[in-house]
Amino acid sequence: MRFSQQEKYEIIQLVEGSDLSTNKTLKELGLYKRTYYNWYKRYLEGGFDGLALAKVRRQTWNKIPPEQRNKVVEEALEHEALSSRELAIHIIDKHKWFISESSVYRILKECGLITAPAHILLSAAKEFDNKTSRVNEMWQTDFTYFLIKGRGWYYLSTILDDYSRYIVTCKLYKSMKAPDVMDTVNDALQITGLTRNQMPRLLSDNGSCYISNEFKDFLTSKGIKQLNGKPCHPQTQGKIERYHRSMKNVVKLDVYFAPDDLFEAICKFVNYYNIERYHESLNNLTPADVYFGREYKILEERRKIKEKTIKTRRQHYINKKLLLS
Repeated sequence: MRFSQQEKYEIIQLVEGSDLSTNKTLKELGLYKRTYYNWYKRYLEGGFDGLALAKVRRQTWNKIPPEQRNKVVEEALEHEALSSRELAIHIIDKHKWFISESSVYRILKECGLITAPAHILLSAAKEFDNKTSRVNEMWQTDFTYFLIKGRGWYYLSTILDDYSRYIVTCKLYKSMKAPDVMDTVNDALQITGLTRNQMPRLLSDNGSCYISNEFKDFLTSKGIKQLNGKPCHPQTQGKIERYHRSMKNVVKLDVYFAPDDLFEAICKFVNYYNIERYHESLNNLTPADVYFGREYKILEERRKIKEKTIKTRRQHYINKKLLLS
């Protein structure tokens, strides 16, 4: 039974004012002498306030060491664009010790480093019905546009691998016509080196360039099956729509006066998106990890790092308890 601060004070006053000896009074109260004298010592040192219930500091075996907490803050300051989830994965892959997303969030929040997101990414309402199970099974393609000061509108044609979200290729054009899309597809086929019996399906919206006979004949000649999303339903191509939104949120922060400067900024983001950006939907892997078949090796290495980190922390806790005992 735990006594409150007031109850301890009243017991001390009762014992001091008792006609019986201290030992007999404590025996009548059913209170151990050691407990009473601990209270009395704290009362003499701190008065009534000294009798307050002491906060019990429970040690946990999985407590993150101070040096690792400091490293989390250092990495957060160095990589300001990373979320708590991305920062946790970055630390696991770079420093080879495990930390959870929630732990990173708590550490950063304590240090005042958690801020609201600068923008909200587009969220698709529904997924495509026939989900892919391997890379190059289906590609998504779409146009998005940019205004260049003094030069007018330019249109970016992109091909994204549906399974891995890897950006296979993208090209900037002055128009959105069938020959522009055909050029983009040819570039993707050249980059991937796919043979005719390996051709992916191609998913697009119902823009005029995608439903033209010229483009349909081109795909037939290549052995590519065409798929078109539902009219007025961009969520069918949700992955490439989300990619375009994410990319433009970054690229459009600057003003461009030449197509080459714009395309250079786009390519820089594509490189970041493919190689560095961890995707939660891909088990916190990058599109390049999945596209080039590295996902199983990386996930297995992360599993081993987690087991090793937990084992090390548990052993450190046990050793500390043995030293204190």
